[in-house]
Amino acid sequence: MYRGSSHSLSRILLLGCAVGLSATGLQAQDSTSTPPATPAAPTPTAPKQTPVSRIDIFTGYSYYAPHGTVSTTSAVTGQPYPVAYGSVDYGAIGSVAYFFNRYVGGVVEYADHTLGKNDGFRNLSAGLIARYPSSYGVTPFAHAMAGAADVGGPNAEPNVYHVYTWGPLVKVGGGLDYDTPLFDHHIGIRLFQADYVYTHADFGPQGTNGGRANIDSAELSAGLLFKFGNIIPPPPVTLTCVANPTSVFPGDPLTITGTAANLNPKKTATYTWSGQGLQVKGENNTATVDTSTLQPGQYTVTGHVSEGQKPGQSADCNVPFTVKQFEPPTISCSANPTTVNPGDSSTITSVGVSPQNRPLTYSYSATAGQISGTSSTATLSTAGAPAGTITVTCNVADDKGQTATTTTTVTVNAPPAPAPKVQTLCAITFDRDKRRPARVDNEAKACLDDVTLNLQRTPDATLTVVGNAAAAQAAAPTRKGRRHAAPTMTPDQLAAQRAVNTKSYLVTEKGIDASRISVRTGTKGTNEADNYLVPAGANFDNDVQGTTAVDESSIKAQPRKALGQRHATRHHHHTTSGTSKQ
Repeated sequence: MYRGSSHSLSRILLLGCAVGLSATGLQAQDSTSTPPATPAAPTPTAPKQTPVSRIDIFTGYSYYAPHGTVSTTSAVTGQPYPVAYGSVDYGAIGSVAYFFNRYVGGVVEYADHTLGKNDGFRNLSAGLIARYPSSYGVTPFAHAMAGAADVGGPNAEPNVYHVYTWGPLVKVGGGLDYDTPLFDHHIGIRLFQADYVYTHADFGPQGTNGGRANIDSAELSAGLLFKFGNIIPPPPVTLTCVANPTSVFPGDPLTITGTAANLNPKKTATYTWSGQGLQVKGENNTATVDTSTLQPGQYTVTGHVSEGQKPGQSADCNVPFTVKQFEPPTISCSANPTTVNPGDSSTITSVGVSPQNRPLTYSYSATAGQISGTSSTATLSTAGAPAGTITVTCNVADDKGQTATTTTTVTVNAPPAPAPKVQTLCAITFDRDKRRPARVDNEAKACLDDVTLNLQRTPDATLTVVGNAAAAQAAAPTRKGRRHAAPTMTPDQLAAQRAVNTKSYLVTEKGIDASRISVRTGTKGTNEADNYLVPAGANFDNDVQGTTAVDESSIKAQPRKALGQRHATRHHHHTTSGTSKQ
């Protein structure tokens, strides 16, 4: 065998590996030894894990340093000749690793150390690989493999063909990978890989090119790492809990419900429930708390869910609840109706509530009137109560003597004011002037002055004039030979004319607004006109019955002239015409 050692190249490779390890260690030390300016607050959630590759392909340079001998016979002297293996300075290595999860995978590796002038070794192995990705960009790994090695055999003389044979191989080692940002972190550097390799080779019977060898070797490698795919770590399990209800009285039921997220459906999750000083019974994601023996105060139930022992496969929750002191009842009450007339009744309705659903009793009192009832309803009678507001007090009590009180009010209206009535004023007569039975004479002035004064005192009142006529004076007498005889009127027409003439006098002589005076005819059968003052709100037809409205468009007011003025005018007329008669 040719013994060629490259001690200088080995030292350089080992020094490079040491530098890589030192740089990685310094980076981790710098990241962890320098505390931040402000310490981060602890968080209950699991830290985010960086995705890692699914497949790693490694290729690079490899140095092989075997340690072992094989005893053979020299082809020249025929004497036994032990031959030691020498280092192989030039070699290539490649491997493919497939990871089942973030940490563990399988690996197949091939190394060829037959490229130089030294001894030759080829090995093919497969096994398991484990890694631990860190947040610093470096990933330490370890692997263990078994396989076969094609080992070069003894050769006593130069230029004689080497003999190769296959034998079993065991390889154990590890190394350190560095993640680069190239191609979106798909290319890395294997800073070093150091392996111990045990190989057994049987070259046949001892003699020329024969013998057995047990070889312990050191294999050092470095190169590029190509990473494909991603293993995204599953999100950590979370657990949220709620209490229903959040506040209870001693003895009330209380249920705790937990909701877990990010569980693996292929695994069975287990729940546990606990609480200091509490009796908690839980099955699956629900639990019940016995509150019958608890004192008023704050309590906390702790829930735990787990589907494994690894980080992120379990979670906890804490849910508080309150045990309350027994509370007194509450009450509200109302009146219907809230406003009544004197003597009417109102219904009082109470609504009492006991937080503990205890039996309740009711009682009532009122500031006026009479109230009766001992249930949730009572009756208020306002008979004899003065107008105004009556306050009703509603009381409720539970069986523990705890009470509550509230009030409501009922308003009693004041008695309604009497409706205004029509007032009868003075009447004027028409008995004196037989020839003009509808004329308003001077004797009527006193009465009509009084009527005018009443209208002025009550500007919102109106006046109704009712004319009457006796049947005996239905028509005025006529003289034979006179050119203008008075027309004949019926009693109704005469009564209407008297009313119209009276209105005309009040309007023209006294200045009363014509819209405030209405004229009607009556059935009294007397020769007079009655005057009625109608206040605002009064109803004339209700108070004075048996009258009929006058159609003022068909009956015109007669001019009021003195009888002497008419004779003088006629006498003067006859004198000037020369036809006057005695």
